[in-house]
Amino acid sequence: MSTLVTGIAELVTNDPSVGKGALGLLPDAAVVVDAGVVAWVGPATSAPSADARVDVGGRAVIPGFVDSHAHLVFAGDRAAEFEARMSGARYDGGGIASTVAATRAASDDQLRTRLRGLVAEMRAQGTTTVEIKGGYGLTVDDEARALRLAAEVTPETTFLGAHVVPAGADRADYLALVTGPMLAACAPHARWIDVFCEPASAHAFDGNEARAVLTAGHAAGLGLRVHANQLSAGPGVQLAVELGAASADHCTHLTDADVDALAGGATVATLLPGVEFSTRSPYPDARRLLAAGITVALATDCNPGSCFTSSMAFCLALAVREMGMTPAEAVWAATAGGAAALRRPDVGHLGVGATADLAVLDAPSYRHLAYRPGVPLARTLDVP
Repeated sequence: MSTLVTGIAELVTNDPSVGKGALGLLPDAAVVVDAGVVAWVGPATSAPSADARVDVGGRAVIPGFVDSHAHLVFAGDRAAEFEARMSGARYDGGGIASTVAATRAASDDQLRTRLRGLVAEMRAQGTTTVEIKGGYGLTVDDEARALRLAAEVTPETTFLGAHVVPAGADRADYLALVTGPMLAACAPHARWIDVFCEPASAHAFDGNEARAVLTAGHAAGLGLRVHANQLSAGPGVQLAVELGAASADHCTHLTDADVDALAGGATVATLLPGVEFSTRSPYPDARRLLAAGITVALATDCNPGSCFTSSMAFCLALAVREMGMTPAEAVWAATAGGAAALRRPDVGHLGVGATADLAVLDAPSYRHLAYRPGVPLARTLDVP
């Protein structure tokens, strides 16, 4: 059955061949959806007939947000840690151990209930595609379990056994576990592999260790992602580019060589401003990246420790206020940018042939997402 979505005051297509500018903006627009795919897009006055009709009443419509970095399979609560940071405690990744303990102790049903609740929370705020990482089990069985559960709600699953070295573990032995038996158990349930590359932290992995994790993952057929340069400058970004990773995430502390590497490669710089908000850390310089012609994505990094928000709109507003992005750049980064970070040409835009992931705003323009921070304007539009 085809459905005509009309009454669109402003449509963001992210297709410059369809509308104005990088956002492909169309005023007074309509979209025809057929079998879950965009079949037609254009002025409402030229819309073809369809089997059904949905009128959004003069609201704006954008592609659904693509959240390309989230940690949603976990148990426990770290609100006290957040309070301590707000009182001046420094974030160094060490609190992950408490989430690991709670996650290992939780049942499948407990983890599934929270996971599905968070995904529903995201969809209610306009997110239609989400990547979900493991990383809070750190044993073979617990990491495989996390990815099996994540695969129930998204095809974008990421093996993150190399999140931190568990307390009391020998580094070399744990690295061998991650690149051997754990990878073998998790690869069938994952599309991606990730590593927290952060030499400034005793909990994370240095450049050589990260290279071993990523090369093993590549050999197992997984795409590459990297937690890079969050706490300090380090080898993560340049390693991501060298190995052809789809995305280098965080990118908070970049050298000129890091920026040059990103500009010369195909790796997306995924920025996570909710983390800086929640850890009182310096924000990445998005303007510097954009000026160098680097593809930038925005994501939530939703997790119980360093950033417990599921709101892409909130992260978009932070990007505008704190990182120098224009509202249009931030909307593109939260949609098409996230799709690029996941190498998903079918989402993040509303051109003909795209998956019909539409988000409607209780506002006449995309600009209101940054203009009205904290207001839940976006919601997923379920088209029959």
